[in-house]
Amino acid sequence: MKKDFIVGKALTQWKREYPLVEKIMATQEILWANPKYSSSVEAMKQLKMGSRDVEEVEERLKRFAPYIARAFPETRQTKGLIESPLVRIPEMQRKLEHLCHQKVQGKLLLKCDNQLPISGSIKARGGIYEVLKHAEDLAIRNNRLCLEDDYSVLDNDSFKDFFSQYSIAVGSTGNLGLSIGIMSAKLGFRVTVHMSADAKQWKKDMLRSKGVMVVEYASDYSKAVEEGRKQSNTDPKGYFIDDENSKDLFLGYAVAAHRLKQQLEDMQIVVDEDHPLFVYLPCGVGGGPGGVTFGLKLMFQDNVHCFFSEPTHAPAMLLGLMTGLHNQVSVGDFGIDNITDADGLAVGRPSGFVGRTLENLISGVFTVNDESLYILLSVLSDSENIQLEPSALAGLPGIIRLFNNQVGHQYLEDHQLNHKMGNAVHVSWATGGSMVPKDIMEGYYEKGLRLLADNNYILTHPLKL
Repeated sequence: MKKDFIVGKALTQWKREYPLVEKIMATQEILWANPKYSSSVEAMKQLKMGSRDVEEVEERLKRFAPYIARAFPETRQTKGLIESPLVRIPEMQRKLEHLCHQKVQGKLLLKCDNQLPISGSIKARGGIYEVLKHAEDLAIRNNRLCLEDDYSVLDNDSFKDFFSQYSIAVGSTGNLGLSIGIMSAKLGFRVTVHMSADAKQWKKDMLRSKGVMVVEYASDYSKAVEEGRKQSNTDPKGYFIDDENSKDLFLGYAVAAHRLKQQLEDMQIVVDEDHPLFVYLPCGVGGGPGGVTFGLKLMFQDNVHCFFSEPTHAPAMLLGLMTGLHNQVSVGDFGIDNITDADGLAVGRPSGFVGRTLENLISGVFTVNDESLYILLSVLSDSENIQLEPSALAGLPGIIRLFNNQVGHQYLEDHQLNHKMGNAVHVSWATGGSMVPKDIMEGYYEKGLRLLADNNYILTHPLKL
């Protein structure tokens, strides 16, 4: 519900100080460039985390790899490594240019976290990592495991009985719940996923089929997190995974950056001062895109530019960063309903931890409406035979925004990038999709085709991404 006063300031004053507020409240698609964006080297010096923290995560994941390979046969080919492909999508790039009547410079690639094993989304990174870390801590503390052990030993009834003494809980709009629920249940934990009203029914059904307790709420993500935290705190052997504030989740996502760097090198793609990298990351509460951004800045410093993407009806991180108030403001304060089919991004209040940690490292935020997501979904399926869930398409408009928007032009000019864009690499992060049931995915695809036909975008006017 829109308020006349927000954090002690009249709405009229907010609109004067931040002219974009008017468009944001009208749920228009916009691009915002972060005025606090600064030198990565200097900004990183202010943080309490660094390369060593990410290296420790990678080491722990390597220890767990034998267990993962044994417990999840789909990972045996990669020897228990949870990773996704990086692919060129030249046909989609051409389709985007045609749909939007906008020529773009550089190469467009897709980071296919929709294909991550076990839970089929970016949440298979941070979510699964935090569960594994908690399991390791418990097992070592109780003298059941040593760092030198072969962790495949965890895949037996003795360990499952041990972990069944303990509970894990999380609040989620969907994908984080899938990753934590599936991993926790496989290890033997009693696990509860508190799910907001936005969560898709098939995700709830899948969790229940794995033996996960699902608690549903008629309210939004923040309420699910609040209730999950409250109930978990009453259990002396309970552990709550806090998507809003977890350093472990954040660092679990950050590991992706080193692996992306290797994939780019394998593709003989250079990233340096003359070959900038632009990464477009769908954003809900902020943990996933935040962790990836942190890792990318460690890898590429000022040569990488990270833009977050949010639904027009859930621009939580945008409002938090723009106002500098982070989790002190919500989309509801500005009369925005937080209703979107991009369920993984349906978050009304951003992570204060992520916003404050990265407020000098995020290049900007753009918003996209649901109709655009469905259209892009069907066009990507037709052009590249890649199927994503709606929220995973949110990054794709990023490449267009840089070239068809005055804010994008100004960003390129301010950072002396205009003459380098022919050498640029653009990566859209595809955050989920492979777990979507076939009939539901077909429904998404058909909806995209209908929207494209109804609006006759190609023949009459450019798609306003």
